[in-house]
Amino acid sequence: MSVFMSSFGFGLITAAVLAIATVGFTMQFAVTNVLNLAYGSVMINSAFVSYYLNVHGMNAWFTLVGAVFTGSVVSWALNRFIFTPFQRRNLAPITVVIVALGVDLIGTFGLQALVGGNYVSFRLSPGSEYHFLGMILSGLQLIILAICAVVLGLVHWVLKYTRLGKAMRATSANPNLARNSGVKVQRVISTTWLISGALCGLAGAVLTMNTGVFEATSAQLYIVLLLAAMFLGGPGEPYGAMFGALTIGLATEISAAYVNPQYKEVIAFVALLGMLTFRPYGIFGSEKTN
Repeated sequence: MSVFMSSFGFGLITAAVLAIATVGFTMQFAVTNVLNLAYGSVMINSAFVSYYLNVHGMNAWFTLVGAVFTGSVVSWALNRFIFTPFQRRNLAPITVVIVALGVDLIGTFGLQALVGGNYVSFRLSPGSEYHFLGMILSGLQLIILAICAVVLGLVHWVLKYTRLGKAMRATSANPNLARNSGVKVQRVISTTWLISGALCGLAGAVLTMNTGVFEATSAQLYIVLLLAAMFLGGPGEPYGAMFGALTIGLATEISAAYVNPQYKEVIAFVALLGMLTFRPYGIFGSEKTN
């Protein structure tokens, strides 16, 4: 069996989860210009809500609804009560980034104080194994791929074919012009955080289902993958985020087959530094994005 193809299969799963997370992450940045470093904390908190619903008897797949709801509400609240007030003060963008980092640490280690430092896992069978072109994928992983395809398809439909999508694009391009053109910018921003938060919660639950075991700090390094995928595709570019997630997901898992797997996040970090150095606006972005 080819080591490359086997790791390629793992890379597709990693890319699928990363794509769901990165699209939500970059939508937040595009519409509000907030680099929400608390995204990983929201992911893992949503995953724990899903986990506890599973522990109390709910089917693991139905618990995704709990994760989606948690991510959506928490993200909306963060924007409404934390990020928006800071932005209204016209503070430097780095100030909001530091605030987001503080929220991330509070959310992650506050969760750890509540649930402890032990690893937990869903009551979920991985299902049968399927062999395809040298790849070995479980039933669980195929479902994750299907969820990713459906979610990204829905995102595409919203952005391209709905009034909300047009309003989001207008707000992202020029919020003042959008407001003067009759777009209810604040409502668009709130809706964007609800949608992106839903993607964040879903990504957190799916990520932890795929890894098998997790604990309160499991998403701490995930922000590096998100940043690498977003900047590779282009900040604020949802389709670029999909491309970046695919590239980073494949690169990290394929490299793990040939070097120490503990260093696979380094590949993402190197990609992030390289893109920021040579093309900071990403492959699908433009200089105006920044």
